[in-house]
Amino acid sequence: MTSSILVTGGTGTLGGHVVPLLRAAGHEVRILSRTARPAADGIEYVTGDLLKNEGVDAAIEGAGTVLHLAGGPKGDDEATRNLVRAASRAGVRHLVYISVIGADRVPLAWMRTKLESERAVADSGIPWTTLRAAQFHDLTLTMVEKMAKLPVFPVPGGLRLQPVDSREVAARLAELTLGAPSGLVPDLAGPHVHTLAELARPYLRLRGRRRPMLPVRIPGKAGRAYRAGANLTLRGAEEGKRTWEEFLVERLG
Repeated sequence: MTSSILVTGGTGTLGGHVVPLLRAAGHEVRILSRTARPAADGIEYVTGDLLKNEGVDAAIEGAGTVLHLAGGPKGDDEATRNLVRAASRAGVRHLVYISVIGADRVPLAWMRTKLESERAVADSGIPWTTLRAAQFHDLTLTMVEKMAKLPVFPVPGGLRLQPVDSREVAARLAELTLGAPSGLVPDLAGPHVHTLAELARPYLRLRGRRRPMLPVRIPGKAGRAYRAGANLTLRGAEEGKRTWEEFLVERLG
C-alpha cells in the first residue's frame, strides 16, 4: 500500500492543482483544513489550525510525507514551527515546503516569515525539500485587477515581476513530493520578466479599458530591494512555459 501524504493548504489555488496529481500517482491524500469537509475521491479531510496548533498531531499521524502549502498574510513562521514539531514527533520521512523567491533578500515582514519557515524546515531533523517560486499568475491578476479600478494605474519604478503558472508549480511540487528529499532546489519562475506596465497593458486591452500610467516610487529598503531585482532569480532558475498573456486569454477569454 502506498503511504499517505498530508497536505496543508490543500484547498487553496496551489493545492487544488497538486492534490489531483498526487492522487493520480496512486497516493492517499489527507488535507488539513480549518473547516470540516466530507471525504471524497480518496481524499480525507482533517479539521485543524496550524497557527492555533489545533488538530495538527491528529492530522499528521500515519503520514510518511508532508507537503506544506498553507500560508497567510502573517504567522507563517509560527504555523510552520507547529507543523515541524508535530512532524518530528510523528516520524515523518519527508517534509516538502513551498516558499517564495526573494525570501532571503526582500526586507518585508511577510518575506521574513517565509524565510523563518524555511529555516524551521531545514533545522527540523526531518529530510526535507524546499522550492522557492515566483508570484503566481493568479495573484498577479488579483493585483492588476485592483489597481485597474483606480482612475490612474500606478506603476512603481524599477519593479519587475516574473509570474509563473500555478499549475506548473504544482507539477514540480508533485514531482518533488514523490521523489527523494533534495534540500533547497532551484527556484521556479515564469518564462518572462515584466514591468507592471507590461503586465497591465494586455489585461486592460482584453477588458476594453484605458488607464493612464502613473509612475510611483516604492520607498525605503523594500523599494531599493525591488529596484535591484531582489525578488527575481535571473540565473539558475527553472522556468515555466506558460506566459502571462496565455494565462490572461484563458482566464478572461
